[in-house]
Amino acid sequence: MTSFPRLMAAALAACVLVTGADCASAADQAPVVNAPAGSVEGLREGDATVFRAIPYALPPVGERRWKPPAAMPRWQGVRAAQTMGVACMQPPMAAGPYDRGKVPMAEDCLTLDVTAPADARNAPVMVWIHGGTLIWGSGHSKMYDGREFAKRGVVLVSINYRLGVLGYLAHPALSKESPDDTSGNYGLLDQIQALQWVRDNIASFGGDPRNVTIFGESAGALSVEYLLASPKARGTFDKAIVESGYLFTMPELRAKRGEEASAEDIGAWLAGKLQAPDLATLRAMDARKLVEASAATGYAPYGTIDGKVLKRQLVDTFDHGEQASVPLIAGFNSGEIRTLRFLAPPVPASPAVYVEGVKARYGDLADDYLRLYPATANLEQNGLDSTRDAVFGWTSERLVRKQATLGQPAFLYYFSHSYPSADAAGVTGFHASEVPFVFGTIANTPPAWPAIPETDAERRISSQMLDYWTSFARSGKPSSEHGPAWDAFGSAGAYMHFAESSQAATGFMPGMYALHEQVMCRRRAEGSQSWNWRTGSTAPVLPARTSDCR
Repeated sequence: MTSFPRLMAAALAACVLVTGADCASAADQAPVVNAPAGSVEGLREGDATVFRAIPYALPPVGERRWKPPAAMPRWQGVRAAQTMGVACMQPPMAAGPYDRGKVPMAEDCLTLDVTAPADARNAPVMVWIHGGTLIWGSGHSKMYDGREFAKRGVVLVSINYRLGVLGYLAHPALSKESPDDTSGNYGLLDQIQALQWVRDNIASFGGDPRNVTIFGESAGALSVEYLLASPKARGTFDKAIVESGYLFTMPELRAKRGEEASAEDIGAWLAGKLQAPDLATLRAMDARKLVEASAATGYAPYGTIDGKVLKRQLVDTFDHGEQASVPLIAGFNSGEIRTLRFLAPPVPASPAVYVEGVKARYGDLADDYLRLYPATANLEQNGLDSTRDAVFGWTSERLVRKQATLGQPAFLYYFSHSYPSADAAGVTGFHASEVPFVFGTIANTPPAWPAIPETDAERRISSQMLDYWTSFARSGKPSSEHGPAWDAFGSAGAYMHFAESSQAATGFMPGMYALHEQVMCRRRAEGSQSWNWRTGSTAPVLPARTSDCR
């Protein structure tokens, strides 16, 4: 198939040859790409070509609701790809920095955007997976504009995938109708289908299908972890970046695990709450009403351990070295919990009450806990920091350690960069605050996002992060001509600290990983407790040390 850059170069040359005229205006014509999926007409935006809302799978509606995605047949003619697509169905979001207001949405939403350098040829490809708790979000967002990636010679693909109950419901009747006798994970299967589309089509847009980096933040980072773990995703990507990922206990298809009910039992419970006695009733429900009613019950979507798409708990997959053996960047932010305060434990009444509670819950690990989160410190900050580390810090370090064990280069970062409006709002280094810096879109954040000043200092750190991310996509080694060398984690615990400037450092948070790894290991070995965000006064009493948890 013919890529747009080669097509336009040939057209321009032919124009000059035939007319002898100045044909530079030919380069401003709407770009058309003839890909295996079909021909699409996009837009020229500066030095980039942009194609919006390209379908990568058949609409998951009607009888296709709660079925794996099916590849889109090649369409006839030229498909317009110039208008922003709709989001997948989702409930309203509470007011706050992540709320984008009213956005068009539909159940027919499995589309992706491609932004490429106008002269792209065998360019590295980065596939962005948006966050939003697997409930909210869209790949079509101004904050995810790919033109800064294109300036650095990278093709950016941003994808939609099914969310909430439509993306992750497991149910005994759904498993029964499945050839694999499984259900759930439809949103994850959408992501895999999108990656297969990229593999088959991206060369026509100037991208290299043999050099694909997946990256995501929050639930998008969790999705990257799922893709690293899933055998069905093998061969669809070559590198991975995890921004603020987490490794909670996941529901298993039919078995209770820790404090998690089985995924099928959760689905049956939800169907009862929705007064839906069978699949026909569930499939006949209006999509918006279904999504909003499911969210109102407290239904929380997660990937399901089904033995096919996800074979075992993520921590076990990485312990067994069964994940994709690819280079990795992982990291988190200093103030993750400042905009996720519902995860933090209540502030203790006094230092004495705090120490007593820690000793009662953490037993022989209490002294280690109190060294990291001492009673002499701000007790509210202790709760924010301990929860941040249990969720995001431990996960980030665990991922780089496990990839390094496979012999892959693995790089750790810590983002504490802030600016006046975030500091004034008390959300320094908040969850997802690195995203507009990674994309170079500091002027295109959602309405209630603390406004980032468009100063040279802010643009400088954004430019450095873009350099590191895109160079990693190109070669597997993050680098910037305008920033310090970033070494792999290794025995020195090397990491990049994005503070007021980019700073290379070693000796990352001594004792943090060891404490939270031991906590997870004991809960897993004991069997009745889940590992998740609970720390301090909300943590269950820690089981005793076993021979499995040295």
